[in-house]
Amino acid sequence: MTTTRQDMDAIRALQGLEDRRSSVRMRAALAVGTTPDPRFVDKLIERCAIEPDSFVRDMLTWALTRHPASMTLPELLGEVRSERAQARSQALHTLSKIGDRQAWPAITRALLSDADDEVARSAWRAAVVLVPEGEESALATVLVTQLGRGERETQLSLSRALVALGEVIVPALRAATTALDPRVCAHALATQRLLRDPDAGFEFAIEEAKRVVALGGSGQEGR
Repeated sequence: MTTTRQDMDAIRALQGLEDRRSSVRMRAALAVGTTPDPRFVDKLIERCAIEPDSFVRDMLTWALTRHPASMTLPELLGEVRSERAQARSQALHTLSKIGDRQAWPAITRALLSDADDEVARSAWRAAVVLVPEGEESALATVLVTQLGRGERETQLSLSRALVALGEVIVPALRAATTALDPRVCAHALATQRLLRDPDAGFEFAIEEAKRVVALGGSGQEGR
C-alpha cells in the first residue's frame, strides 16, 4: 500500500501532539484544525484530557470545532462523565464552543455542582450557551445554589453565567439575598448589581455587597 503525502502529514501531526515541547504540540494542533480529518478526533479528545498547557488546550478545542459535530459530540459527551477532572472540564469547554444544543441533556446538576471548580465553571459556561429556550429559569435556580462558592475567580464566573441569562435570574437571586450564609448573600447582591450595571465591575460589586451584608442589610430595603 502506498503511503500518500497526506497520510505522512497526518502521522507527523499526530506524533506532534505528543511532543514534550508545548510549541510543537501547539503547531500540531493548529495543523490538525487547519486540515480536519476524522482520524484526528479521538487523539484530539484524548490529548485534551492530559494536555498541561492551557494555550495548547485552547488550540485542541479549536481543532475539534473544525470537525463535524456528528463526529465530535458522541466522544465529548462520553468525556463529561470521565473520572478525570480535566477531561470533564475540557469536554464541557469544547461543547460550549461547538454550541450544538443536542448536548444540553449532558449538562447535569452533578456537573453544575462538580466538586472541582474548573469543571463547575466550564459547566456553567456551557449551560448558558446550550440551555433551550424556556428553560433559563430552571437553570438559574440550579446555578444560584452555587453562590458563595470558591475564590473570587470562581465567583466571577458564576456571576457572569447568571447575568448572561438575563432578567429570568431576578427571582432566584432575590431569594438568595436572604440566605443565612453571608458569602451567599454577598455574592447574590454583587450579581444583582452586575445585572443592573454590567460596567460596575465585579470587584467593586462584591466589596459593596460585603459592606451591605456586614451592616445587616439584604440590599432589598426600599425596593
